[in-house]
Amino acid sequence: MDRNQAALTVLCNHVVVCLFAEASSPLIGLRNLVMPLRASNFHYHELKHVVVVGDLEYLCREWKMLQNFPKISILPGSPLNRANLRAVNINLCDMCVVLSAKDKNLDDQHLVDKEAILCSLNIKAMTFDDSIGLIQASAPTGFLPPGFSPVGNQQHAPRRGSLCGSNVPLITELANDSNVQFLDQDDDDDPDTELYMTQPFACGTAFAVSVLDSLMSTSYFNDNALTLIRTLITGGATPELEQILAEGAGMRGGYSTPSILANRDRCRVAQISLYEGPLAQYGESGRYGDLFLAALRNFGILCIGLYRFRDTSATVKSPSSKRYVITNPSQEFPLLATDQIICAMGPCSQYLSTDDSIDLPDKPDEVTVQTNKPA
Repeated sequence: MDRNQAALTVLCNHVVVCLFAEASSPLIGLRNLVMPLRASNFHYHELKHVVVVGDLEYLCREWKMLQNFPKISILPGSPLNRANLRAVNINLCDMCVVLSAKDKNLDDQHLVDKEAILCSLNIKAMTFDDSIGLIQASAPTGFLPPGFSPVGNQQHAPRRGSLCGSNVPLITELANDSNVQFLDQDDDDDPDTELYMTQPFACGTAFAVSVLDSLMSTSYFNDNALTLIRTLITGGATPELEQILAEGAGMRGGYSTPSILANRDRCRVAQISLYEGPLAQYGESGRYGDLFLAALRNFGILCIGLYRFRDTSATVKSPSSKRYVITNPSQEFPLLATDQIICAMGPCSQYLSTDDSIDLPDKPDEVTVQTNKPA
């Protein structure tokens, strides 16, 4: 689609991929990025629209591996062009991914990530009109803060647009770890700080290729690590699928039988807000241990960790919208109403179909569910 078609398309809660590549650049395999977003345990209405902004000739080569996936669009043009970014409603996206397929064999390693860093800084420097957000706010359902999802409804709720680019959810791929220091202008980290100790990496706004080396080493010494990573990222891709892809067969359609469709009912990784919903009472001075037991016993939800705002103190004048992950908190770890729970949720979880008020007991050892149905 061109820029005018993109502007006329209602893009919201989507994924924007800013790709820097030339016609002769080596293929990076965009299929591997799209496949987890098109896992079979997602229903069609749950799929996020993916818009790729980049060189048309290069994307035509990648398109052979993407053409069978639904809800994928291509906007030819440079990701550094703000008109292209506004055309795809980057301020309304759920995530913006900045990638580069250009030659990384340069003499100066600091210049390897220059396009990706410039694109990231360019997006953060943009400002947006809030008219779309105001229109959505006047709708009967209203809108939720970025990152919050409605309880008992898996449809995508309208997302309020970000007023400034610094609030756009963004992740940038880096080939050189030391270049992480250039991503955040307000970051006070020492340039010699290790990647995993920097703020962009902790907040999920930077991803380095060296992380894959660490995962490969972990998988070599622990077979279960690969299974866990596969489940978290792909939603449970089977070894048979990986073998088919390794043989170059690609993604092709097949017969939809009841036994095949039953395989779609698998566990998925989700984020649950403590701002509202059946578990909201634990966001008011609750403890992680109580939440863990109540979620597991009442809804069959296995909590993995917390997704918390970086600035939670009331003394901070301009709190940031950045979050970081706290894995495996202690039982006595205090919870906040703005926290999100990263969890593994079954396909038949009661939480997905709960629209009525549910009273959970204060003591997790005596957990019962009481649902009041209207007469």
